[in-house]
Amino acid sequence: MSKILLPGAAGFIGFHTTRRLLARGDTVIGLDNVNDYYSVQLKLDRLKQLEVKPGFRFVKLDLADREPLAQLFESERFDAVVNLAAQAGVRYSLENPGVYINSNLLGFTNILEGCRHSEVKHLVYASSSSVYGANTQMPFSVHQNVDHPVSLYAATKKANELMAHTYSHLFRLPTTGLRCCTVYGPWGRPDMALFLFTRAILAGRPIDVFNHGQMRRDFTYIDDIVEGVLRVLDRIPQPDPQWSSARPDPGTSSAPYRVYNIGNHQPVELMEMISLVEQNLGRTATKNFLPMQPGDVPETYADVDDLVRDTGFRPGTPLKEGIARFIDWYRAYYK
Repeated sequence: MSKILLPGAAGFIGFHTTRRLLARGDTVIGLDNVNDYYSVQLKLDRLKQLEVKPGFRFVKLDLADREPLAQLFESERFDAVVNLAAQAGVRYSLENPGVYINSNLLGFTNILEGCRHSEVKHLVYASSSSVYGANTQMPFSVHQNVDHPVSLYAATKKANELMAHTYSHLFRLPTTGLRCCTVYGPWGRPDMALFLFTRAILAGRPIDVFNHGQMRRDFTYIDDIVEGVLRVLDRIPQPDPQWSSARPDPGTSSAPYRVYNIGNHQPVELMEMISLVEQNLGRTATKNFLPMQPGDVPETYADVDDLVRDTGFRPGTPLKEGIARFIDWYRAYYK
């Protein structure tokens, strides 16, 4: 049993991860600033599910508030940190870049400092498949260079990986980053395509289909993401003895640092996803075909071989099954 700090506990992945950690007996202190980027009520309802469980305590706190966060690290002495707090969303980063700097860069710096000074044994944090940016070599591999982000959101996530590596190198802080691919499922984010499509179709409104439907996504069910988080949390990274400064491998390091892709490894056409939503709802969508949005990419497809080799886990929930579970939850939640 461990004492774990989990920033982002009111968020989608944070909520599900907290439930799993509590179920296995860990103590979790959840942080969140409960901002209004999307429905505050949805976040509060997630927290209500957590606050009745033994071993959970919630602290409302913004990661950019350095002193209160430092005091929390000092007083609690966490065994591990699972940082799932971030300002999410590719398109929103074009409209409001400042919040990405505060949350994803300043906030992450404060997390790293807290881990360093309180000798946390392992920091696991959410990166994103968005870091692959302009890369077109498929599937995406952690051993590829990722120096061409196409959104500020992606740039902050790449920066998080670089910052984590620096702390792993200088202070021997073990860090593991997870490049998550298009996460979906019950209690999901209302700004994501599955949620938007379901809401619009049930309301009889058209759905916006970007790049005229010519998109592929490595849709990854939330339970698979959480299983990946727990598997890497329990595996503290060690320096890679094979790492060479003459041929630097971006996926490993001479420091206790790792990054992993976590995706379904089965990219699906956007139109196929829409068809599955229509089948589950028993309705046909009116489609508004639009060009590609700035900052978006046409395809995501994750190579998960490193994750499988090191943890023995391969995500695999079929999209058909995951969408059915999401829509069952959506109908129940919104009645």
